[in-house]
Amino acid sequence: MTIQQNIILEDTTLRDGEQAPGVAFSKETKVSIFNSLVDAGVKWIEAGIPAMKGDEVLALEEILERKNEVNIIGWNRGVLEDIKYTFSLGFKAIHIGLPTSNIHLKHSVSKDRDWLLMTAGDMIKFAKDKGAFVSISAEDVGRTEISFLQEYAATVEQAGADRLRLSDTIGILNSQQYAQRVSAVRQASVIDLQCHCHNDFGLAVANTLAGLEAGARYFHVCVNAMGERAGMPDLAQMVMALQHFHQIDTGVDTRQLTRLSQKVAQASKHTISPWQPIVGGNVFAHESGIHVNGMLKDSKTFEPFEPEQVGGQRRLVVGKHSGRAILQNMLEEDSIKTEPQALEYCLALVRKAAEEYPGGIPTHVLHELYQQAEGTST
Repeated sequence: MTIQQNIILEDTTLRDGEQAPGVAFSKETKVSIFNSLVDAGVKWIEAGIPAMKGDEVLALEEILERKNEVNIIGWNRGVLEDIKYTFSLGFKAIHIGLPTSNIHLKHSVSKDRDWLLMTAGDMIKFAKDKGAFVSISAEDVGRTEISFLQEYAATVEQAGADRLRLSDTIGILNSQQYAQRVSAVRQASVIDLQCHCHNDFGLAVANTLAGLEAGARYFHVCVNAMGERAGMPDLAQMVMALQHFHQIDTGVDTRQLTRLSQKVAQASKHTISPWQPIVGGNVFAHESGIHVNGMLKDSKTFEPFEPEQVGGQRRLVVGKHSGRAILQNMLEEDSIKTEPQALEYCLALVRKAAEEYPGGIPTHVLHELYQQAEGTST
């Protein structure tokens, strides 16, 4: 199926992302990340949980100064007092978190489905009377019967909700299963749907794409795939996948993706894996002799897109798997004239020395190795 062009990316780094164990943003950090998201072109941001009070509210109050520039969502439990407090801060858009699976109703909120349907309807009506944009969850859709999801969707639509968030809360669905639920709800209701997929089996991005293909309009992302447990769909991966596979521009300035990733990594005190798609340090790094030989002739040989497109930087790495081409290229770029026999000796020295330099052999060491090889070859 084709993804509709008017889909909406919503970032939840400041809510679900910060709920990652051990992550706590200061007020200043939270506001700074928010501003960076807005400056990068993100138009919908779930900014936090007002009911936490304290510094969380101080940050949200500053964030709300830009509420006329961007859609700022305040997250709430299914508790009326939480919602009232969120409105008192000046939010124009709210989300109400409610579970739909029996296991969550029983063990998370100690309620039943009758309570859920009544409470959801009452809270939506209260919030709509305030003139707000109202989003509401169906949490744990992976363990909720499809027939009840359909009933719940019809109920919240009738109550006036603007959006229903289909949350695979523990990430147990595959792409086909998640898309099936989106399609089933789409058949039962015309309410806008939002994908909220967790990454417990590494399928968050794939499931979100499947949900959008099945008819969802909104979708959640986090910078660096942060979030509870294994995290959420990564913002950079979703932006680039939609652009590459579906020719959809999310409005995000892709040139800022790497810088944004680095900023959030520093704030969360979690380093970015070098193999992190799109923004990782090895994404545009090349060592293998065959790869580098191709890259020196045409950068498209072993890269799906240019590093500049995402604010990245290409690196040619000298290491164990390097070939003569990169040695010759790097040495001659530094005005060192090379000879075939010396290059052959140098390559052997490089492979032996590579274990001492796991990040790649530095240029000055390569110079020393070539000088040593010249002496051996004469």
